[in-house]
Amino acid sequence: MLFDGDRLPDRFLDAEALDEFLVRPSQSLIDDLAAVPGDIIVLGAGGKMGPTLAGLAKSSAPNKRVVAVARFTDPALKQRLENWDIETITCNLMDRAAVERLPRLANVVFMVGRKFGLAGNQALTWAMNVYVPAIVAETFRASRIVVFSTGNVYPLAAIGQPAPTETTALNPAGEYAQSCLGRERIFEYFSAVHGTPGRAFRLNYAIDMRYGVLYDIAAKIWAGTPVDVTMGYVNVIWQGDANALALRCLKHCATPTTPLNVSGAETLSVRWLAAKLSRRLGREASITGIEAPTALLTNSAEAVCLFGPPRVPIGAMLDWVADWVSRAMPSLDKPTKFEIRDGVF
Repeated sequence: MLFDGDRLPDRFLDAEALDEFLVRPSQSLIDDLAAVPGDIIVLGAGGKMGPTLAGLAKSSAPNKRVVAVARFTDPALKQRLENWDIETITCNLMDRAAVERLPRLANVVFMVGRKFGLAGNQALTWAMNVYVPAIVAETFRASRIVVFSTGNVYPLAAIGQPAPTETTALNPAGEYAQSCLGRERIFEYFSAVHGTPGRAFRLNYAIDMRYGVLYDIAAKIWAGTPVDVTMGYVNVIWQGDANALALRCLKHCATPTTPLNVSGAETLSVRWLAAKLSRRLGREASITGIEAPTALLTNSAEAVCLFGPPRVPIGAMLDWVADWVSRAMPSLDKPTKFEIRDGVF
């Protein structure tokens, strides 16, 4: 079934229905992947977005080989991917020999990264975010590589002023963001050395019903916990839209690797989001803090020029999240920590 932006569902009965919707391809994605030669390997496919990105790749290009690589500590996830006709390989990507045994497919989506639990284990974060990219960039130097990155590499933007573009000077705050810039630089370096086409996919705040900024705000309202508005503005994008754009980037890789900002086009007030979710949930939102004059924002105009605007509007996302939270449906228990301003996660 194709994605139809004019006929969005009112709600998702359960996680299975949500995932089925997330892997529905658009005709534009089908067309772009048809124009990209070769098969697809997804490295780090076990995270929040990886399973449905792999599923979306397979549903969009059923004749391509799609391989999902992760540690797969959850056997149910491995089975779910295999049920979608996706090959799975269990691999520790910090093991160079294991990476070198992976199939050298023509198209790589690199989703490996570590953010949470940084405090007290900074060395592991740097290893995951910089050392692993070096192994992969050398091993897959003959492939196209789309690398998931983050808007955290930018400085906080002044509210009311233009948000950072791909040419804005980088100033990552804290070791997590610094290591993410390190990841980009490693891929950029090996791209230049080996002529590897690539894109650094600088994503700000993908959401589905089980995680993300909207879930974090809604869950606090539902629990009666104050919503901190100090980080007063955000950009968000539907996870299905973000996954589709990442896959479409395979057709738009550059040599050497260049960045692309990806998020929703609107700059959304956290206070406004809390009010909208409060109304949908039927519970009063408790607000704490005062909006700071800066926030972590991104300008995704270049992505819009390449691909058009995201397909799922903020109103639908608010409806879906409020319905999900009000029914006490499961979460991934992975808060975004979007409120953090000093980069210490």
